Amino acid sequence: MNEPNQLEPMTAEAEQLELLPPLEPERQYCIFRAGRERFCFSVLDVEEVVEWPRLTRMPLSPAFLMGIFNLRGSIVPVVDIAFTEGRRPDLLPRHVVVASLRGDGERDDLRIGIAADEVLGTCSTSEPLLVDEAPRDVPHCCGMLRHEDRLALALNLKKLTETFPVPVI
Repeated sequence: MNEPNQLEPMTAEAEQLELLPPLEPERQYCIFRAGRERFCFSVLDVEEVVEWPRLTRMPLSPAFLMGIFNLRGSIVPVVDIAFTEGRRPDLLPRHVVVASLRGDGERDDLRIGIAADEVLGTCSTSEPLLVDEAPRDVPHCCGMLRHEDRLALALNLKKLTETFPVPVI
């Protein structure tokens, strides 16, 4: 009879498992299309996806700010990250991906909506983002995600709010 504090000898299977490299934790991403490009956010950053709302335009706002809308009592600015592609004015996006950035001691929490032409769904993967392949001319991109034999630009929410600054309302 084994005593409770006595260790059992390792089996061959257990020894092999210890030699394997540790698996990357699985991460989930929300993938959407804005303009001609695919983008993704970590699902931890995404609060929800809503159908295209009625927006209120803001006078003297920058070209990338499409307007604001009320989401259950909270004002959310909607940013068009594909505005440089010359989106056709008669074709509005179909969805808004609402993301939230937790504030630190100096800043309040920030909710921001990203105009999306199509929401492709979620993707779970344990593969790391392709950081070295991230385009240098997209400052709010922190890497690339391989999804269905295509690549999606992984967005960094903090950098996105710096690239497309919108006031907290």
